[in-house]
Amino acid sequence: MSVSRRGFLGFTAAALAPIHQAATREVPEPGAEVADRTLYLGTYGDAIGIATYDDAGKITATGSIAGIPNASFVIRSGNFLYAVNEQDAGAVTAIDISGTPRVLNRQPTKGSGPCHLAKIGNYLLSANYGSGDVAVHPIAADGSLGQQTDLVKHEGPAPHAHQIVQSGEFVLAVDLGTDTIYTYTLADGKLALQHQAKVKTGAGPRHLVFHPSGNYAYVADELDSTVTVCGYDDGVLTVLESIPVAEGENYPGEVVVSADGRFVYVTNRGHNSVAIFSTDGPHLELVGIPNCGGDWPRHCAFDPSGRLLFVANQKSNNIATFSVDQATGALTRTSDFSTPTPVCVNV
Repeated sequence: MSVSRRGFLGFTAAALAPIHQAATREVPEPGAEVADRTLYLGTYGDAIGIATYDDAGKITATGSIAGIPNASFVIRSGNFLYAVNEQDAGAVTAIDISGTPRVLNRQPTKGSGPCHLAKIGNYLLSANYGSGDVAVHPIAADGSLGQQTDLVKHEGPAPHAHQIVQSGEFVLAVDLGTDTIYTYTLADGKLALQHQAKVKTGAGPRHLVFHPSGNYAYVADELDSTVTVCGYDDGVLTVLESIPVAEGENYPGEVVVSADGRFVYVTNRGHNSVAIFSTDGPHLELVGIPNCGGDWPRHCAFDPSGRLLFVANQKSNNIATFSVDQATGALTRTSDFSTPTPVCVNV
């Protein structure tokens, strides 16, 4: 049985470098130039798309990297690109992008359906959705991947590891099937469990993002269409509140936070919108819910300036670009780019 999530319509349940990604993205001064305008587009297929964008966010295709099956999540680290291969026999692929892109190597995750990656120090960690475990691979100096050093399975009747996130010395793994966020430490290629945080049963936590202060985290809950607000301190998450993100049948996809920490954005698959919340850290208030510009908004990402938001609409085969009003958090759609089954935009 395939574990691919490409046609997911919902299921019943029985994510050492800088401290937080969001906290390290600085808002440039008005008029500041963004040095690199390359996008790498994760998709279900046999290639990673390559594109560029202009000041207004208009995207232009420039090529592709062939031979990367089901690269549903892609991350970049300097001259290297890493992609999951979301298949029953899961794998991760390393790519050199310093010149003409070339595949360095591929390693099995020894799990099924890898769907998310994080580079932590000299290791690549992947979340295996189908088998509910987290794999660890060392990264060599040339960017290639070594043999796996650890594979940690989450306990429960139906674990589905969905995201890996670093917080200082800690590694957080979000598991949709167990409604749990696991906190690990990583040393010598091995993960050691430190804490567990349980969200509401049946919520289905999918992705987590930290507030720039590092004191709070926001979790997009795929199965009950909510976002859970958590306090955070030294590896420990504490659930504070859970807020609905949209009406009707809906499955949140991605959650991101503005660099100044004033706004949280959640993509809504089903409702086909982007929920915009203002926040003071521990509380969220819905201030807008514009259309996503397509069907099934699986992923979204800010450009480095924070003035553009790219939304990947999986079922309508397009990426919608929105300009971001950094004073109000409002989104205005500015352009549209057609591409097959976009499920990840790496900026």
